[in-house]
Amino acid sequence: MNDVILFNFRVILPKIKKTNFVLENPYFNYSKLKLFMPHIAIISASIRPDRKSHRIALYFEKYLADNKLATTEILDLREYNFPLFDETLKNQKKPDPKTLEYAKKIDLAHGVIIVTPEYNGGMPASLKNAIDVLYDEWRHKPTGIVTVSGGPFAGNQCLVSLQFTLWKMKVWTITEMFSVPNVGETYSEEGVPKDKEAANKLAQVFVKELMWCVKADASSNS
Repeated sequence: MNDVILFNFRVILPKIKKTNFVLENPYFNYSKLKLFMPHIAIISASIRPDRKSHRIALYFEKYLADNKLATTEILDLREYNFPLFDETLKNQKKPDPKTLEYAKKIDLAHGVIIVTPEYNGGMPASLKNAIDVLYDEWRHKPTGIVTVSGGPFAGNQCLVSLQFTLWKMKVWTITEMFSVPNVGETYSEEGVPKDKEAANKLAQVFVKELMWCVKADASSNS
């Protein structure tokens, strides 16, 4: 699988050297271009005390690290505890330092994985809040959607509303999905799947598509 992230920089480098992408992004290893490893931000959307979707964020963090596919950071919305949305970040007169930090991490990430539960047929308010507060940072960002539920339907109902929201923000959402039903029974609190072979097989397809989009996005920076 590692071949999906070993980009051909003979093609990409002449284009991206014209921008500030290389100089400003700490995750871009300029001295080892042939071994460039993307950085993926993993958004854990639930802020509930007894949340279980966070287990899937932990799973992807470990999966990407174990397979040497990307560096990662989990952006835990429970830790950010954003105030109720009232204005986009770029129009705020006195933005909160945590919001500025979050915006920078989304901006610098080569791709994003959003892990969200389904609440009453939609996404949690915490996630809508975290999406709406930004705008420019989301534009054309390669993003994979992971839906989770405690029941048999794997959070698929929230996918529609989330997909439309991201499209309106001009996010580049990938075509593959990773849906997890009965999460409390199928993943441990540490993010270890009960059926590791099946989980990894699904993750391989999902991540490969995300990395292809990351590569295409990098090659278009000119």
